[in-house]
Amino acid sequence: MARQSRPKADGLPGFAGRICYSTRPMQIHLTTLGCRLNEAELESWADEFEARGHGLSRDPAAADLVVVNTCAVTQEAVKKSRQMIRRARRNNPAAKLVVSGCYASLGAAITQAVPGIDLLIDNKNKDQLVEIALRELDIEVRPEPVVAPAAAGLFGRGRHRAFVKIQDGCRYRCAFCVVTVARGEEQSRAERDIIREVNEHGRRGVLEVVLTGAQAGGYGGDIDSSLYRLIARLLDETDMPRIRLGSVEPWALPDPFLALFQNRRLLPHLHLPLQSGSDSVLRRMARRNRTADFERLAGKARAAIKNFNLTTDIMVGFPGETDAEWQASMNFISQIGFSHLHIFSYSARPGTRAAGFGGQVPAALKRQRSRQLHELGRAMRADWLKKQIGAESRVLWEKENDRGVWTGYTENFIRVAADKKSPASLENRITPVKIVAVDGDHCVARVMG
Repeated sequence: MARQSRPKADGLPGFAGRICYSTRPMQIHLTTLGCRLNEAELESWADEFEARGHGLSRDPAAADLVVVNTCAVTQEAVKKSRQMIRRARRNNPAAKLVVSGCYASLGAAITQAVPGIDLLIDNKNKDQLVEIALRELDIEVRPEPVVAPAAAGLFGRGRHRAFVKIQDGCRYRCAFCVVTVARGEEQSRAERDIIREVNEHGRRGVLEVVLTGAQAGGYGGDIDSSLYRLIARLLDETDMPRIRLGSVEPWALPDPFLALFQNRRLLPHLHLPLQSGSDSVLRRMARRNRTADFERLAGKARAAIKNFNLTTDIMVGFPGETDAEWQASMNFISQIGFSHLHIFSYSARPGTRAAGFGGQVPAALKRQRSRQLHELGRAMRADWLKKQIGAESRVLWEKENDRGVWTGYTENFIRVAADKKSPASLENRITPVKIVAVDGDHCVARVMG
């Protein structure tokens, strides 16, 4: 954690070192880049700021305090994080600026690369971000209480699924991954605290939570628990209608885990990062799974879980990736079939083993392979969506599109639009639907109730 001072901007005094005695709630703008874990942290900060009586602003220019949660998973994410910080300072030079997240945790050089930061809070302290920010920036906490339920802030930010952080950090050392450098060793939250948070979301009217972590499948390894036990307790001790898993490493799900999906409240969608469909590349990556393991898990999940949806991450251009390895990867990805590919090109991350590997793939070749993979991904998605026609599901409706038609997500995470306008608001309601058509990258559904 580092506290910065900065010069006056536009004739206004710098905030650092200035006590702010507020007779009204401070307006806080929160923004993030990157993974669902970052989203979960943002929502936690929003709840805590509101609990302390402060308000949330969707407009950064109207905020007294701006908090930016950064990412560093790729060099492009670092670039976007810098741009986000600079934009926050440029758009509101009078606001206090707090920066946290993985980019903020990779060294003090950030304050030289991106001037104007009032407070830098690294990942090991981010669970106390609100307390630290209020204390270190000398914000006198004298606001009027905010009486609106915290869910109003969640919905106001366009979120109808609450992200719940269950753990942080990772014990593994994949050669390309900066998570261990930026987030450290695994730390699991207590089961009772997660159950309490999910129940609190339920009391606020939230109908779906997403369990997320840096290595969510490793939950409980440090506290004599497990992801299986946590979800079993959530299904037993909460009334949350929809519980969804975020990204889970494919080696982290033993066979008995799939039985949990017999409870319909655990939603039939898994995001299992494959990274490569070539075993030789997976070995160089120091991944704990091989293609045969992945194929076996995917087959068991599809056999055990009705209407199961599988999505994944694929890395393009890992050091040393040959044409033969790339083709093997493409063939395996096509063989498994996914409804969505999260595609990203390899970029060297300081502090990772792969940063020192030889055989770096030229940027032009990475772009070519990325285009090929995007084309395959679009074809697989189109095929998957067509197969949904005639299926019945339940949709959590979120918002109206620009044509006045309600949109939302099915249990297995397909984005749908209603087939006609509704005479009443469907926002934050769950209704049964039948998929009747495909429209571009989403499905069209008829509301059945």
